[in-house]
Amino acid sequence: MDILCTRPGCSRLNPFPELDNRNTLQTAQQKFCTRCGMPLILAGRYLPVKLLGQGGFGAAFLALDRFTPTMRFCVVKQFQPSGDLNPQQMELALSLFEREATVLEELGNRNSQIPNLYAYFPLVVDNPRSSKTDQFFYLVQEFINGKDYEVIVGERGPLPEGEVRWVFTEMLKILGFVHSRNSIHRDIKPSNIMRDQEGKLFLLDFGAVKQVAASSQAAPGGGSTGIYSMGFAPPEQMTGAQVYPATDLYALAVTCLYLLTGKTAQDLYDSYQNQWQWRSSAPGVSPDFADVLDRLLQATPKDRYQSAEETLQALQGQPAPVAPAPKTATTLQAPPQTPVSPPAPQTPVAPAVPAAAPPAPVVKAPPPPLPLTPLLLGAVYTGFQGMLVGTLLAMLIPAPGIRVGLWGMILGGMLFGQWKGWIETWERLISLGATLGLLVWLAKWSQVGWISALQPALASLSPLFNNGLWVALITALFGALTLTAVVSLFLLIYKLLQRLL
Repeated sequence: MDILCTRPGCSRLNPFPELDNRNTLQTAQQKFCTRCGMPLILAGRYLPVKLLGQGGFGAAFLALDRFTPTMRFCVVKQFQPSGDLNPQQMELALSLFEREATVLEELGNRNSQIPNLYAYFPLVVDNPRSSKTDQFFYLVQEFINGKDYEVIVGERGPLPEGEVRWVFTEMLKILGFVHSRNSIHRDIKPSNIMRDQEGKLFLLDFGAVKQVAASSQAAPGGGSTGIYSMGFAPPEQMTGAQVYPATDLYALAVTCLYLLTGKTAQDLYDSYQNQWQWRSSAPGVSPDFADVLDRLLQATPKDRYQSAEETLQALQGQPAPVAPAPKTATTLQAPPQTPVSPPAPQTPVAPAVPAAAPPAPVVKAPPPPLPLTPLLLGAVYTGFQGMLVGTLLAMLIPAPGIRVGLWGMILGGMLFGQWKGWIETWERLISLGATLGLLVWLAKWSQVGWISALQPALASLSPLFNNGLWVALITALFGALTLTAVVSLFLLIYKLLQRLL
């Protein structure tokens, strides 16, 4: 089994063949990234296997829950804000992430069309590049095996009215439930509406949800933070004013326009006349359904339907929406290729000061074991390649000072590249092959003084050493063995110190 490292900037896929056995998988101790030492089994049970998506505030991973009978898939979201946020924006971003976990716990477990929350936890680990620690926050939620409607429209083009009305009706039912719990989603769009393999709809991404007063006619004054998706948000949300249930209904209507036409809001809104011009792009839509959508697209919230229930009542008398035939459900055997909505909107965050979050408990990870095999392979490569490069520099650069300085820079670059993971198996083989090829070519017309000096002594051992190229190869091999011995001694001392301390 391969486990994906979730440390930002690493993302190494670590192979652990012993975990392919189910019994071993469920009883195995913590595993660590062989590149950065990051704990891989999150909360002791969740094993990330694939990156699903990244957004402005975080990343989402497909993971296995090893403590369930079916090793079920789940989605692990990690809080990863961009580095250009000021302290107030950072605090707001974290509050949105925590709010998503809270809402999923409150709503997901009470509505079958909202993903369930499985876990929410912090993780504090040492930073391998400094003496400081890094703190990460994770939430684990139900995995929906399907496609979102942005992907569906991209594959199929504009959808028939019957399917769009079914999506519209199903989403009104979900939003009616969300609004009845005094919450507003604030980010309704096609990529946040998922249809699973059995044809069931789900509403995703509650990171921007806002708690409101019970009354849908809440008085203005409590402005909202600037979290929205351009093209789907109504005017009051884009200006940071009070949001209402009608705010979600406006975004749902724009979503339906996209499903009907395959066009974005920029293509359907006439900014010169300051009104929507979409009917010509969907001429087959029935007038009564179009009238309902137009009512929800009004710029002023009071001119729209005020609730999902009122909107559903406006649809009475029309033919009942029919759900499209679902595709045959298949058993999930491997991580799917369909994207999952990123954990948070990618739009800028307006500065705000939310309520301070309670401090997360510090969970120190035990010191990771040193990766024995990668270290020894790196030592063999560095010693052998380093001596070959030294031979080449001796052939090409006569000045000893420049030659030694350049050689030190190249060795440092080799070590840094291996530490960062840029130089691995194939890179090592390619660089060794290129160096040997250049050495063979140069050996035909260049004689190196120090190689010539060694030839008489080595020639007594074997006539092969009359060739300077063989001298270079034996020297490189000696360098590889020497560096490997040094690294092995270091590993032995490290293990002894671990036992003593």
